[in-house]
Amino acid sequence: MSISLRSLILLPIWISMAHIQQGGPDEKEKTTALKDLLSRIDLDELMKKDEPPLDFPDTLEGFEYAFNEKGQLRHIKTGEPFVFNYREDLHRWNQKRYEALGEIITKYVYELLEKDCNLKKISIPEGYGVIVLNPNENYIEVEKPKIHVQSSSDSSDEPAEKRERKDKVSKETKKRRDFYEKYRNPQREKEMMQLYIRENGSPEEHAVYVWDHFIAQSAAENVFFVAHSYGGLAFVELMIQREADVKSKVTAVALTDSVHNVWHQEAGKTIREWMRENIVSITLQNCCNWVSSSEPLDTSVESMLPDCPRVSADIYISDPFLLRVRIRKRTEGTDRHELTSWKSFPSIFKFFTEASEAKTSSLKPTLTRRSHRIKHEEL
Repeated sequence: MSISLRSLILLPIWISMAHIQQGGPDEKEKTTALKDLLSRIDLDELMKKDEPPLDFPDTLEGFEYAFNEKGQLRHIKTGEPFVFNYREDLHRWNQKRYEALGEIITKYVYELLEKDCNLKKISIPEGYGVIVLNPNENYIEVEKPKIHVQSSSDSSDEPAEKRERKDKVSKETKKRRDFYEKYRNPQREKEMMQLYIRENGSPEEHAVYVWDHFIAQSAAENVFFVAHSYGGLAFVELMIQREADVKSKVTAVALTDSVHNVWHQEAGKTIREWMRENIVSITLQNCCNWVSSSEPLDTSVESMLPDCPRVSADIYISDPFLLRVRIRKRTEGTDRHELTSWKSFPSIFKFFTEASEAKTSSLKPTLTRRSHRIKHEEL
């Protein structure tokens, strides 16, 4: 049986302390001295003496692991899944080994995305940190618990034979009903119920939650939003609930085919003014909405509402056949709504860069009531 170094060192100390505690006042001084000695012992350093060097391979093959045809990580020789406790009683070493392997797997996944999925890895400029919200996941579906109703005949004075006959008929009836339900709706073999995620039961709640718990607490001095479709509505709702905080921390907002409506959402006057502020130049605005349009990129698009400026996302199709298809689809009420973010990314990052520079150099002018009144009359 193996005994670790920690056991050899600590066991005599605790035995000595047990003897000391049985003594008088002099022994208490020794106890105090021993406690002081124990407090100076660095257990982490003791554990490091037991563990091997933290020298790990830099390839999957070096770890003797590989991904099989199902994409599962398996040991090359044994075929077993990854084992964390590779060496017992060496948690720190096992953790470092796990982290080293994780770095290799991360690079491997990047290679798969670029090679097999034809994706291109592009580093976001200016040292951006990115938070991707998930406003569409507001609940999980779980199987609805079955409620067993106790038959009233159980507590009656009916003969056992009669109760058994009733139970048999009841079971057969339920079996026929379940079969009919399965035939009528074969995809719904189980009755499901929705459990809403606490404080994230809607896209609007999710946006506020992420703002309160992550964005507002970050050290970032320049926060930029890219909000697509319903995300624009969620952002306006965030402004309604956290107006002062958003104005102080957010530098610019890029909307892409946003479906927000400042009137239906009852956004206040100060919010509406902030969203359309400085409409003289696209580079000095708080907010801009890139919308689906066949006009060249960044061409101004008219709006019926006193809202943030709208410009074209340049959803243009040059092929005549595809153009005819698109025109036909437009008459049916559809468009390339999903492409607006992708097509407008170059302009969006240019917009963010110039907005950040304007904020830094304090060149961004303050909108006065008089200048706003003139612009409103001109419009």
